Amino acid sequence: MNRRENLKLLFTGSLASGFLFAPGCGPEAPKEKIHTPKIDENTRWGRTPEELARNAALKSETFFTPEERKKLDYLVDVIIPKDEVSGSATEAGVTEFIEFMVKDISDYQTPMRGGLMWLDAESVDRFGKPFMEADEKEKLQIIDEIAFPDKAPSSMEGGVRFFNTLRNLTATGFFTSQMGFEDLGYQGNRPNVWNGVPNHILSKHGFQYEKKYLPIYLDPEKRGLIAQWDEDGNLIG
Repeated sequence: MNRRENLKLLFTGSLASGFLFAPGCGPEAPKEKIHTPKIDENTRWGRTPEELARNAALKSETFFTPEERKKLDYLVDVIIPKDEVSGSATEAGVTEFIEFMVKDISDYQTPMRGGLMWLDAESVDRFGKPFMEADEKEKLQIIDEIAFPDKAPSSMEGGVRFFNTLRNLTATGFFTSQMGFEDLGYQGNRPNVWNGVPNHILSKHGFQYEKKYLPIYLDPEKRGLIAQWDEDGNLIG
C-alpha cells in the first residue's frame, strides 16, 4: 500500500474543498479591526500580540510523556514513511505539530492519550507485552486492523477512531510543513514572466502573433505600462 500517495490525494482533496481552517464570512461577522497584526520576526507570519503570547505559552507546556512520544514517532512514520521523494513524518516535525495541536485544542487530549493506552492494552492482550515492546510484525498486525475502517471488526471501533484522528493530524502536519509542500510540488504565488500563449495553442485556434508586435507584447520590463495606440488602431508601445 502506497500510504503517502493515498494521503496526498486525501489532503489535496481537502484543500480543494476548502474545509481546513476556513474562516466564517457571514454578514454577522464583526467588521471592526481590533488589532493590526505585527510580523513575528521568527516566523514571518502576521500575529496579534495575544496570539503570540498564547503560542509561546503553549510551546512552554508539555503534554505527551516521553513514552507516548516514542509511540507517536513510530506511528506517524508508519503512516508517512521516508521514501525517495522526501523524509518521514518525524523528519517533517509531525510529532511536534501533534503535541502543539492537542494543547491548542484540548478536545484532542483524551482521544489521543486514550488511543495510545488502547494500543498498549491491545498488545498486552495479544502478545503479553506493551505495544512498543512488540516486534515489528506484531505492531503492524494491530495497526492493519485499525487502519482500514471498512474492514475493521466492531470490537476495534475505539482503535479505529483513534487511528483516524491520528492519520488526519499526521497528514495535516506533514503536508503543511516545508517538506510536505516540496513533496506535493506546491509552488504558491510566485512572480513570473509571461511568455505568451504557446504557439501550438495559437495554431490550434487559427491565431498567431504578429512578429512586429512581439517585442512589445512580451517585453517583461513593459508589463506595468499602459499600451499606446495610433489613430489607425495600431499598437505603438
